[in-house]
Amino acid sequence: MKVHHLNCGTMRPALTPSLVCHVLVVETAEGLLLVDSGFGLRDAAAPAHRIGTARHLIKPVLDPEESAFRQLQRLDLNPDDVRDIVLTHYDADHSGGTADFPRARVHLTAAESGAAQHPRTWNERSRYLPAQREHGPQLVEHDPAKGDGWRGFAAATEIVPGVVLIAMPGHTRGHAAVAVDTGDGWILHAGDAFYHRAQIDGVTRGNRVLATMEAAIAHDRRLVRANHARLTELWAAADPALTIVNAHDPELLRAAAAHPRRLGPR
Repeated sequence: MKVHHLNCGTMRPALTPSLVCHVLVVETAEGLLLVDSGFGLRDAAAPAHRIGTARHLIKPVLDPEESAFRQLQRLDLNPDDVRDIVLTHYDADHSGGTADFPRARVHLTAAESGAAQHPRTWNERSRYLPAQREHGPQLVEHDPAKGDGWRGFAAATEIVPGVVLIAMPGHTRGHAAVAVDTGDGWILHAGDAFYHRAQIDGVTRGNRVLATMEAAIAHDRRLVRANHARLTELWAAADPALTIVNAHDPELLRAAAAHPRRLGPR
């Protein structure tokens, strides 16, 4: 499967590096599949309604030309061919673009679907706004614990051929990673299981403000730390057939787009 790596939402929080919204566009035999959707056209038109007060923290640029919809057109791909969108979680910077593809099936964990539609805590009520779902998305819920596992992750299930949803809660109640089989290796999109490569590569210097942001909005900090540890192990293994990316690190996006098989420790 051919995979395109796109930035579908530049963000510029104070005292941090500029961030991206890393979206995968997967060309399959049945149509196009997105892993996350970044911000969409509706977010740019009505940020207060669709993103809420979080926009003051993450400071999204909200350029319509960064939307997945517009970028697909520039790639000579038809947005109407988007059949499936797989969400790592339902935060606005990951799900906003789903509104631009109303006929697509939106796949996510059942736990994340429950959190978005029936928030239990102040954290969940502030991050999951009803406006994000007012277009009536076709939600398809999955329980990764019922799957066959993937590379040591017991709670992982193949949701369409070559695409595996891996339970990785912590950032949110039902957060997941998504693994895509490209035919010559795997791409593991870890979503917000880590914010910056410094948290898993053991080499890069991190940003304290970014780490504080991650901890402040986490659903379960203990699970976040456990995810860091597991992903650190994967990174250190340096499997040449595995590319690890996340949602917001611009360097991981640049490296994956240029040399998808060269990520990981040298």
